[in-house]
Amino acid sequence: MSQSNRLALEDQLCFALYAATNAIVRTYRPMLADLGLTYPQYLVMIVLWQGGTCTVNDIADRLCLPPSAISPLLDRLEQAGLVQRSRDPSDRRTVLVSATPAGAKLEAGAAQAQANVVCRTKMAPAEFAGLRSTLHQLMTQLSEDPSQGAEPALNPSPAGAAPA
Repeated sequence: MSQSNRLALEDQLCFALYAATNAIVRTYRPMLADLGLTYPQYLVMIVLWQGGTCTVNDIADRLCLPPSAISPLLDRLEQAGLVQRSRDPSDRRTVLVSATPAGAKLEAGAAQAQANVVCRTKMAPAEFAGLRSTLHQLMTQLSEDPSQGAEPALNPSPAGAAPA
């Protein structure tokens, strides 16, 4: 097999994203531990701080996760006294989630943790915003229904094209 046709780990976008995500989460971990949060719990709390009371499905949609993945996070957050769940009075099938006063108090510490992580990237604000925008665009494109557009080519990438 020729060198240009071999799979190389350092050429894989998926690995670069995976490794970068792990590095970001490792950077957050000690700061969030001081707040009593795991990284996934932090993401749930961000949704609540930003949107106020939300349904479980709203939280799942915002985090691009199935609702079944949110329930265990909510269980632990509720046990810690950081969120409360209640039934929607207009539709008893719908569960509403909101931050408790104790959960709301964590927002300032979480904002400081986020600022520390941004600082650790050593990226200029425009560079940081550009990367975030590119990743959001990538997420949107990969989430689109492939049956609604042209199928991606399955032949090998032309020379110089970036592998996924």
